[in-house]
Parts: sequence; structure tokens; C-alpha cells
Amino acid sequence: MSAAQERFSRESYDDVGMRDIAGDVGVDAALVSRYFGSKEDLFTSVLDSCSNGSELMDGERSEFGRRVAHAVIFEPKKEGKLKGLLIMLRSVGSTKAMELVQRTGSERFFDPFTEWVGGEDAPVRARLAAATIMGMAVSREITAGFGLSHEECERMEARMAVILQGIIDDGPALSRAA
Repeated sequence: MSAAQERFSRESYDDVGMRDIAGDVGVDAALVSRYFGSKEDLFTSVLDSCSNGSELMDGERSEFGRRVAHAVIFEPKKEGKLKGLLIMLRSVGSTKAMELVQRTGSERFFDPFTEWVGGEDAPVRARLAAATIMGMAVSREITAGFGLSHEECERMEARMAVILQGIIDDGPALSRAA
């Protein structure tokens, strides 16, 4: 599984073959197919083996913003999360891979997260929270830690916590501007 994770995180879905993965671990491609099925099945297994974001739903809702902002800004990066993100980003160019990413992403993350968020506009609020978190996580990686002082990161954490908590809290729906 780790060989497939590595390969899919470095190359696009369309550029990876079962023989490539088998060669990385020194076995015949038929053996990989026997255990994992098709390339689609293997790719889905790889997606399932990466972090699914369920830790976002651990803990009190009232502490969501503070807890997640701290994790995104200060906690050491987790390799599984980064590989999962890289795999998804590399999949954008492949119709088949994006179909699998979208399906598994909905089943494994967005549907449970939306249910956890609950209340009015839960799907909208769940997507906004996820986009904010993913955007900050990508920014952290691109800039090797944001390029800010510790004090600036603390201020950013405080602001991000307020933003995330505001998205998650089930307040009155915003009225549309006419």
C-alpha cells in the first residue's frame, strides 16, 4: 500500500501503472492485482488509507475553531494528510481519478462532517470550513510554515479560530443582499 501511496503522490493517476507499483516493491503486477483488484480499486484503497479528516470532529463543537486553528498553524505536519492532499491535487487532471476522489471524499469526509456540523445550511458551512482549513494547510506547506514570526502566527491562530467557529456555529442564516 505504501508503494502505491508514494507513486500516486508523485505522479498523476493516468501516469501510474500497476506494473510501476509492482516494480517499486519487487513483485509481479499480477500479485498486486490479486490483492487489490483493478487500478481503480487500488487507488480507492490508497485514498482510504490516507487521513480522512475525522479528527476534525473529535472534541467539543464549542472548541472547534480554536482546536483546528492551532492544529493547522502549529502542530507538526502529518505525512498521511500531506500524501492524501498531494494525491487529490495530482488527480485533478484525470476524469476517472477525480470521480473516485469526489465519491470517496463525499462518503469518507463531507457527508459525516456535514452531519456533524448540523443545523441550517450544514452543507454550505461544512464546505466553507473545509475550504478554509485546506487553504491554510496548503499555504503552510507552500511557504514552509507561513514565513511569519511566532507572535504573528499566534495572532493568525486567534483570527482563524474566530472565523472557523463562526462558520461552524449554527446562527441565523445570512439574508441575501438585494
